Amino acid sequence: MEIFKDFSIESAHRLPHVPEGHKCARLHGHSFRIRVYVAGPLDARLGWVTDFAEIKSACQPLEEALDHRYLNEIPGLENPTSENLARWIWHRLKPQLPGLSRVRIMETCTSGCEYTGD
Repeated sequence: MEIFKDFSIESAHRLPHVPEGHKCARLHGHSFRIRVYVAGPLDARLGWVTDFAEIKSACQPLEEALDHRYLNEIPGLENPTSENLARWIWHRLKPQLPGLSRVRIMETCTSGCEYTGD
């Protein structure tokens, strides 16, 4: 079974490696919606995969590190595409959430990515 927890951040970035003249080369911001999925067996006694509070607690330091920040200044996010952001989050959450199965980034209402690990 797979469960998820959402959190959101407001962040600015620019993409330094896009072609000249591309609009994403300019500084701009997004209301990112991040969904963290955890998969595992349903605990027969508790009736859940894991406590949602455990996911929230694991995500809180990342939310604080990313929210209202210029992503390009964060080590490892110098090229802060949605794909790189999803991977960056994955590598920081996996040690705290062994059942982590997916990280979903919604950069806009209609565009995003999902990362399932290397």
